[in-house]
Parts: sequence; structure tokens; C-alpha cells
Amino acid sequence: MKTRTLGPAGPTVSALGLGCMGMSAYYGSRGSDDDAIAVIRHALDRGVTLLDTADVYGPHTNEVLVGRAIADRRNAVFLASKFSIGLDPADPQARLINGHPDYVQTACEASLRRLGVDHLDLYYQHRVDPGVPIEDTVGAMARLVEQGKVRWLGLSEA
Repeated sequence: MKTRTLGPAGPTVSALGLGCMGMSAYYGSRGSDDDAIAVIRHALDRGVTLLDTADVYGPHTNEVLVGRAIADRRNAVFLASKFSIGLDPADPQARLINGHPDYVQTACEASLRRLGVDHLDLYYQHRVDPGVPIEDTVGAMARLVEQGKVRWLGLSEA
């Protein structure tokens, strides 16, 4: 498997990554959890090291699924997860964007629990919250790095 470096001095990951969203949500009907776990493990066996998930996928069930799949292989995986998109209980089609610093901390800790890991290799904001200065959100993310809960930070779909 070819590899790539993320950013000018970032970590090395497989050139192909596995986005796990469709294993729990969206894209029509999904297969069984056992089938999804088999797909993830097959990808890892073939040299894929980058797995991507998010707290909103499922919602929350995708991180549990990924955690089960990597439980005995955590050191072989570059694990990425995202935060900031939530579902509106009053309208299942609506999405709520949250970049408040207290939410960043809470969301990360919940993702770590669901995944069954002590840290994320990459934690990135799924969507920018226009109501919160990006500096505040990134400051909260930086604190996660200081706490050892996250190694690298990112931003998605900005």
C-alpha cells in the first residue's frame, strides 16, 4: 500500500483510507454489523491504515462499530473522527452545528468512549459553526491535544 504524509510534517497514512459512514447510516440499506466489521478488518489486512468516522454517523453507532472492528488492532490504525454536526430531535432531517468549546470537549470524550480508545489520531470539525469564533473552537481542540486525547487536528468541509 502506498502512503502519504498529511500536511508538511504530519503523520504517514495509507494512500487509501476507509470512510465508514455508509456502514451505519445514509446511502440506503446497510448490511449487518458483522459484515461491516469484516470489511474494516479486510481493509486493514490489505494495508489500509486510515479509518474515518464521525459522531453523527448512525448517530453514534458508527463509532461503536469501528471500535469493535479495531479493538485488537488499535496500534495499526490511524483513527480519525469528526464532531460538530448533531441531529435535531424535532426534525430528523435538520442538522445542528455546534462548535462551542464545552461541546468540543464533551463530544471528544463521548467519541473516545464509543470507540473504546484512549486517543484519536485525528479529530476534526465536520462543519464550521458560524456562531462561534473558529479561534474558540480550535482552542478547545488544542486543549484536547494537551490532554493527550487527540494527536492531530483538522477541519472538514470549511
